[in-house]
Amino acid sequence: MAADLQEIVESAADLLGAPATLEDRDFHLVAYAAHGDTIDPVRMESILHRRATEAVRSRFERFGIARATGPVRIPADRAAGVLGRLCLPARWHGVTYGYLWLLDDSGTISDELAARAMPLCERAGLQMARQARERDDLGWKLADLLSAQPEVRGQAAADLAEALPPPLAVAVLRAPGPEPRPLNPWLLPRSVLTTVWERDHVLVFPMSRAGDVVERARRLLAERSPEPVQAGSYGPCDALTEVREGWLRARVAARAAATGETRDWTSLGVLRLLRCAADDALSQAVLTPGADRLLAHPDLAATARAFLDRAGSVQHTARDLSIHRQTLYHRLRRIEEITALDLSTGQDRLTLHLALTLSPYLPPFTATPPQ
Repeated sequence: MAADLQEIVESAADLLGAPATLEDRDFHLVAYAAHGDTIDPVRMESILHRRATEAVRSRFERFGIARATGPVRIPADRAAGVLGRLCLPARWHGVTYGYLWLLDDSGTISDELAARAMPLCERAGLQMARQARERDDLGWKLADLLSAQPEVRGQAAADLAEALPPPLAVAVLRAPGPEPRPLNPWLLPRSVLTTVWERDHVLVFPMSRAGDVVERARRLLAERSPEPVQAGSYGPCDALTEVREGWLRARVAARAAATGETRDWTSLGVLRLLRCAADDALSQAVLTPGADRLLAHPDLAATARAFLDRAGSVQHTARDLSIHRQTLYHRLRRIEEITALDLSTGQDRLTLHLALTLSPYLPPFTATPPQ
């Protein structure tokens, strides 16, 4: 289908004798064709970054292109170096799916010639409508694959068997905010399926594409989000019935990722425990009263974490913290007093290390009332 759209754009460029660019209704680049060496910053930005800026989108939409049923002329902006252009809406059944742009600063494309190009735009609208429908249908099926109901997942797995042959990778993208920002799937390979599930952007794709898909999707979402995006991944899923578990593991990886980072499940170590139980249950099991008291002393908690991360090496811990050994010994005694733990025993070290490692991801400790 992408080849069909490219052919349409090339035909339009030849017919109208001008450089052509096809963008979807969100101003993401779909295809383009050169005709001579004419270019301006808007066209260059669209080709290089695969989308127009929000400022460009806002300016062009003021000319009513979203509702237009025929050609719309956009005047030049000489101060910004932007050339005049012609916009032909790509519509199907009364819905605008994209825009075909022609650089026409001198106004050489007549109304009659522009009208001759409208059937090409109608063909583009049809192709884009089909692609949008296919993506939407598969996205709904992917959402069913993540359902907690086994029978729903089973039917979705049967429906998606041809579209998603394993082994598969699953990725989760998260951005702050009350609602998930839109992620345009048109800028991702057609082998990638996306949906929003429980406020996660979930992507499922062939394991062979794991190296580039997550980062590309993260960058696309970051363009729409004022805050950094966290991303996590898991793979392989050797069957479609494993995708739900892959999503749950990928969301743990996203939760553990630093802002702007992509983290894989295999890198989590003990943080995999976040998948094993609900947060409240883990908090009850891991955040003992002593550990909770220590967390009220951030400097001592940081010292304990550094000491335990260094496997109890006083020499390395003192060097890492840039403090004297006697200062470290004094802090360790205070830590033992606060936690009622003996840092010379492996069991107590493990107890405290787990608490300090998992505490950033868990709710505060609350004592379980006696039954």
